[in-house]
Amino acid sequence: MTEIAVAARITGRVQGVSFRAWTQAMAERRGVAGWVRNEPDGSVRALLMGEEGAVADVVRALHDGPPAAQVEAVATETVEPDPDAADFEITG
Repeated sequence: MTEIAVAARITGRVQGVSFRAWTQAMAERRGVAGWVRNEPDGSVRALLMGEEGAVADVVRALHDGPPAAQVEAVATETVEPDPDAADFEITG
């Protein structure tokens, strides 16, 4: 089992549509740790850490988002894990 960490930036209509709570629920269901937050530019940023397949599942789901969202793009990059992130939090 390979553990990975991925940073994601989601753009489109992703604020004010419960995107953060939806992302938290998706991550927790799959045992993925990290965080999600709104950015001042209207995007949403997330750090996803966990088993490679579970993280990939969450990243795939981000392309759709919750029903009220209109996702335009999801940019991801592999990053170093955050040793302080033991669960999944909404940070901002």
